[in-house]
Amino acid sequence: MTRLNRRPAGAFLAFAIVATVAMTTSSIAASADPTDAGKAVFRRANCFGCHKWHGNGGGGYGGDALSLRKTQLTREQIIETVGCGRPGTGMPFFTRGAYDTVKCYGMTRQDAGSQMPPEANTFLRPNDIEAVADYVIAHIKGKGEPTYSECTAFFGETSRVCDVYKAKQSTGTNTTVPGATATISGKPQ
Repeated sequence: MTRLNRRPAGAFLAFAIVATVAMTTSSIAASADPTDAGKAVFRRANCFGCHKWHGNGGGGYGGDALSLRKTQLTREQIIETVGCGRPGTGMPFFTRGAYDTVKCYGMTRQDAGSQMPPEANTFLRPNDIEAVADYVIAHIKGKGEPTYSECTAFFGETSRVCDVYKAKQSTGTNTTVPGATATISGKPQ
């Protein structure tokens, strides 16, 4: 009599469940927006406190923030600006040790002197700074006026913040939302 090498049915079921979960997880990860991490940093670091959720800038905690929608900065320049701030402005630096152990724009703290940008309330790791730069490039830079779909992508479908854009979308008007397009003339973007 030959003895068959059989695996218990429970082992097969466990394998099937693990395989299904692995495939589902990988398909969810593949379909997720790769810039979601940058959006989370944009929120956590309070970038929208000055630049607003839509990136048009305007008045904020640090003064009049420039429009990220109209910026001409490259990815590398955005990374440097987030990490080192902007000397002589309210744009804070988010890199721990900026101007001390890390030179910014070729300057130390002493070189920056009275033009030293403020320190952010939170420091970011280099990969977080890169993620926020990628988010700005993918979802903000070069975009026109903010839309309802952009607003709900930022706040979610249930946010009343987006109602003003929904009304604008349904009427087909191109009315400017107060504060949505504030720019600072004469300053580099």
